[in-house]
Amino acid sequence: MIQYHVLREDQVHQLQQIDRSEFIDFIYEMHDGQLTEVKAGHECSTWDADVLNEIQERFVYEIRHGGLALGAFDGETLVGFGVLAHQFRGEYKDRLQIDLMYVSRNYRRQGIGTHIMNELSDEARRRGAKSLYISSTETESAVSFYQSQGGRITDTVDPELYSKEPLDIHMTKKL
Repeated sequence: MIQYHVLREDQVHQLQQIDRSEFIDFIYEMHDGQLTEVKAGHECSTWDADVLNEIQERFVYEIRHGGLALGAFDGETLVGFGVLAHQFRGEYKDRLQIDLMYVSRNYRRQGIGTHIMNELSDEARRRGAKSLYISSTETESAVSFYQSQGGRITDTVDPELYSKEPLDIHMTKKL
């Protein structure tokens, strides 16, 4: 049975337990405000050391600055996690970002991501957010997941987040 717990900074090493690998049939690109499918047809491996280090740094940064990380555990193994960023964004400073969200390959399509997303959405509401900002990887699986959770392509892209991840699909979800 999957158990959910708030993650602490000292649990950052457990992020390496996540198997983010997947076969990517196609990705999305944005053209004139529309999603366009692009055939990919390749295996995406799990994190290399550099990417894992970047993910861990972002995780620690957010926790230290008031963000919230929620983990899904199968026994002692971390099988999914999501991070609600601390910084309010948008013209009215009423958006919080889903900064990180991953579920291990063998645990996908079991409701874990949905549970994490619901909990982070509830926390964002408690903090006064009116919407979530999502900078989704361009894979079909990630974009479809966020759309199934109420995410919609945004017409007001966050300039800072876009500059960091211009290939991502930028979305918002009303709370």
